[in-house]
Amino acid sequence: MDFIEELSWRGMIHTVMPGADEELKKGMATAYLGIDPTADSLHIGHLVGVMMLKHFQRAGHRPIALVGGATGMIGDPSMKSQERKLLDEETLRHNQEAIKKQLAHFLDFDSDAPNAAILVNNYDWMKNFSFLEFIRDVGKLITVNYMMAKDSVKKRLNGENQQGMSFTEFSYQLVQGYDFLNLYREYGCRLQLGGSDQWGNMTTGTELIRRTEGGEAYALTCPLITKADGGKFGKTESGNVWLDRRYTSPYKFYQFWLNVSDADAEKYIKIFTELPREEIEALVAEQAADPGKRPLQRRLASEITTMVHSQADTDAAIEASQILFSNKAAESLRKLDEATLLDVFDGVPTFEVERADIDAGIKLVDLLVEKAPVFPSKAEMRKLVQQGGFAINKEKVTDPMAVASADMLLNERYIIVQKGKKQYFLIIVK
Repeated sequence: MDFIEELSWRGMIHTVMPGADEELKKGMATAYLGIDPTADSLHIGHLVGVMMLKHFQRAGHRPIALVGGATGMIGDPSMKSQERKLLDEETLRHNQEAIKKQLAHFLDFDSDAPNAAILVNNYDWMKNFSFLEFIRDVGKLITVNYMMAKDSVKKRLNGENQQGMSFTEFSYQLVQGYDFLNLYREYGCRLQLGGSDQWGNMTTGTELIRRTEGGEAYALTCPLITKADGGKFGKTESGNVWLDRRYTSPYKFYQFWLNVSDADAEKYIKIFTELPREEIEALVAEQAADPGKRPLQRRLASEITTMVHSQADTDAAIEASQILFSNKAAESLRKLDEATLLDVFDGVPTFEVERADIDAGIKLVDLLVEKAPVFPSKAEMRKLVQQGGFAINKEKVTDPMAVASADMLLNERYIIVQKGKKQYFLIIVK
């Protein structure tokens, strides 16, 4: 597999430095990509870079994932309008371990293959570097004029907030540049991968290598991912879409990809899966023939949820996705864990009732008119029951005088009430 050719047809190349293609054709090469460890989970905004590393390894090359412990303590100014919160070493180490576990879903770290992936933390080589040593050995090699010419610096200096840029952030490109130099020396790393917003920092690294070692090094960037409507990729109303299930459940993760637009699905399936070109083209043709079936979104959501979580999580997410549209979903509903149940019914009207009412054997008609007013009157509830349009936990109710019992509780504290085909209510038993 030709790495650059593969990334090209997938729409994953923004800029590539001349000579990179020839370097990769010489044999197994080493490339690195930096990951910001500001949280103990990656989010889907990181996935483009991670997929670049994955394709790099698939092409027979050796990927290095660099967790930016040192640079994370500074904060990258690239395309940021404000300085970021700085982290302590203990937090950075915790985040590094969590990130490695997630990267292991994409990269082979543990085999004895010559191109097994490597995880490094730049804090390990920066922590004993004194300030005087750094400005003497590294700072003297790059002029202020060179650093000021970078777009990331100019944007901050000319920004609307007029806050300027601290020396800490100004020095960021030197620290990142030194990372490349160090990996060049330690691992023979000649290529850095990253987003297009990193180009200025990356070329500082290639310049350091040229000036100190007389060596050739290269940079390759991917475009920043956007949505077809111009909105920011990976952001929802509730914030980032995370890879860790503690922050984004597999169900919500699956739903994010399932609900992307047709135009975005065609773009994303090339970037975020390993599916071959022929298979993607067949899916695009299938989508064009019958857009309502959404084969692109379904395959995209399935592939990436399985890669990030597991096949079992994908199967459960698909089953949960069908609950709202199936009249035979009672069994599936009872299998849902609490987090997924709440995700599926997120946004529906909610009522809270006392556990004592359930334990006392309250009748459904009293529960749903007086305690949790799903119905404005008992007469309306009886009428809907007679029409066959009322269900508890996806099971049709034929007797409004039936007793609400503990057996009805999902995860021991929830009841799902359904009026008609599409109107749902969530009752929480306290």
